[in-house]
Amino acid sequence: MDQIATNDIKRRIARDNPWWVDGNIEIPEASLPKRVYFHSFKRLALDTAVKRAAVLLGPRRVGKTVMIKQLVADALSHGYHAHNILYASIDAPVYSGMSLEQFIDFMPSAEGGPRIVIFDEIQYLKDWEVHLKDLVDNYVGVKFVATGSAAAALRLKSNESGAGRFSDFMLPPLTFYEFLTFLGKDEELIRVADSNGRSTYSTTNIVALNELFLDYLNYGGYPEAVLNSSIRDNQDQFIGNDIIDKVLLKDLPNLYGIQDTQQLNRLFSFLAYNAGKEASLENISQTSGINKPTIKKYIEYLESAFLIIKVGTVDDNCNIGLRERNFKIYLNNPSMRSALFSPVAPEDSESIGYLSECAVFSQWQHSSAFRRLRYARWKGGEVDVVLLGGAKDKPVWIGEIKWSDKPIKNFGEQTKSIKHFAKKHPHIKDCFLTTKTVSGTRLIDELRVKVSPTALYCYTVGRNVTKINEFLQRQIAHADDSIDDEEIDDDEFDDDDGEELSEVR
Repeated sequence: MDQIATNDIKRRIARDNPWWVDGNIEIPEASLPKRVYFHSFKRLALDTAVKRAAVLLGPRRVGKTVMIKQLVADALSHGYHAHNILYASIDAPVYSGMSLEQFIDFMPSAEGGPRIVIFDEIQYLKDWEVHLKDLVDNYVGVKFVATGSAAAALRLKSNESGAGRFSDFMLPPLTFYEFLTFLGKDEELIRVADSNGRSTYSTTNIVALNELFLDYLNYGGYPEAVLNSSIRDNQDQFIGNDIIDKVLLKDLPNLYGIQDTQQLNRLFSFLAYNAGKEASLENISQTSGINKPTIKKYIEYLESAFLIIKVGTVDDNCNIGLRERNFKIYLNNPSMRSALFSPVAPEDSESIGYLSECAVFSQWQHSSAFRRLRYARWKGGEVDVVLLGGAKDKPVWIGEIKWSDKPIKNFGEQTKSIKHFAKKHPHIKDCFLTTKTVSGTRLIDELRVKVSPTALYCYTVGRNVTKINEFLQRQIAHADDSIDDEEIDDDEFDDDDGEELSEVR
């Protein structure tokens, strides 16, 4: 048996980097719509003043590779020499056994100016953190960029070998804001107004907005599904087989040595079907037949693979507790449920309600406030969303997510839990309640409750989180190399009354 020939490797690398031959070549991805996160990521990825690798993380098929190719096109159009940009997809079989440093050896002779080296799907290289850190330390004038799906996020955060050498950038599924812009419906359905220096949003047609929100819940988290009708018509193939199965049957088993892939698949299907409902290791074990240690381990793996979101609970005193018994599991992308089972229809109010909660948490994924979101549960009451803030983890604001207008018709009865929780935490000055069609402001005693349709709320969070993220990325991109990224987050927005974070909502 022959080893892969060097000439075959060279031909593959040359095919992946056609701009080496023709620096003016059109890169097809450049003509596709850009994610709203593109410019923030570009600032991070092309900042050569900071000696760090930029690592783009996110689920499969949310547009990481497209964004990388758009980055290449942008760099070429702004004067980067074509010979100074390398792109390599690490999961290509022809690259099996190669070290990251070997790729640099295949680059053409360096020209003047900075160089960019891009490793796509870097998690397929064992101990990639060690190799990438070594390159960052030893190559002057080279900016390293990598993408990772599957368990890349967990490994990046937990492995100290990359500390101080990586700046990670999370690319979540499409927000509802992006979904509307991709369809060209944003300006048609959304009105923007300025209120005391802050943008507020309303809709010109709540019926049409809700119809598109339902489409978003069914297939809207993936750019390709939005732009390609044939993918929407075959989403069980696109999402079920091409995304979910590859993670469950390939990525996670390879990274963690999982032998019983059917058991992992069964657990994920169970969690997806019950997304948004309160769970515990005990009741999952009783229903699924899987032991609790295995469930706990698999949930961690599924989180790291960007398939699910686990949200912890607090009681009405806002105590987290030493042992977290109960939690909720949400889908990282609501449209995974319709691919696994069936699309939700307008009359499926209960299912839409749970998926709406998934959608709300999904919008928050690109904010560092995301890790401080909880739900509250106590005997006799529950609040869907609680944001903890400050050194003592006090509730900053609270909210209820509904796909119904009933809470407005019987406001006092339907908001008992909000009232109870707010009375126990009088420093809370703001909360929200989502409905199906109703907007406005209501009062519970002196507590102002902002009422908004769920679709409009998701749009608002997705759009405002983008604005805050752009600010944070500018701070990170220009931070001193000795500062850990974790020190730079949106805590500066988190004053005691939560005003700035209220703007996000």
